[in-house]
Amino acid sequence: MASRASLPALSPERFAPTPERPLRAKARVLEHLTDIQPHRHDWAQLVFSMTGAVRVNTEASTYIVPPSRAVWIPPGLVHAVTAIERCDLRTVYLGAGLVPGEAWRVGRVLEVSPLLRELVAALPGEPDPQPREAPDDAERRRGIEGLVLAELRRARPLALGVALPQDTRLRKLCEAMLREPGRHAGLDDWAAEAGASPRTLSRLFREQLGTSFAQWRSQLLLAHALTLAARGRPMSLIASELGYASASAFTAMVTRTVGMPPSRFFERA
Repeated sequence: MASRASLPALSPERFAPTPERPLRAKARVLEHLTDIQPHRHDWAQLVFSMTGAVRVNTEASTYIVPPSRAVWIPPGLVHAVTAIERCDLRTVYLGAGLVPGEAWRVGRVLEVSPLLRELVAALPGEPDPQPREAPDDAERRRGIEGLVLAELRRARPLALGVALPQDTRLRKLCEAMLREPGRHAGLDDWAAEAGASPRTLSRLFREQLGTSFAQWRSQLLLAHALTLAARGRPMSLIASELGYASASAFTAMVTRTVGMPPSRFFERA
């Protein structure tokens, strides 16, 4: 099994938005199974990867996203980041009031348009203190920042978050399922591993998350399947990696869960 590495947040205060620079960006390469420790800051954040899938954890939810998706993190929300595979991580910090509205006060997944992806890549990524900008460079930067905000405001939100429980026993089980979603298919096997009865775990899923084990697991599998599909994996291989005996069984689960076959779901999501 691959070993994990845990890193501190990379001095986010050095990239704090200011009145002169209300939108800041930075880049960081994370190796496979690298964790950025939980942290918070007073400004909003958009996090996504140019290459490689990432998982963003908050106290209440986890978000598993491929490069075509990003996670919006409102100010003050404690969060951690895990590289599901080697990734070129991009972070955009935003000052207060740049994207006003009630919807921006909670974490969520957003679609990353090709234009938004290229604009973020073009943003200067140096921390303060910064070298003096030439007038032409400052004008270009402000133009890019304006376009980033315009694309961000029109980015389509996607229901790809997976809720996490507060109960310690159930949280430990859910974390194990997040790490290896295809290890067991049924609640009985997961319950035996967790040292709890299936009846107890089933009750906890209802009480803590308002859903059944099967429904929660389906959401988790959809999130993982999306990252595999983004890499161009064939349906048969995705089904196998997620513990399904056949592609048809996986197709039936997706169709039952989202009301459309995997080909249409992956295209839309």
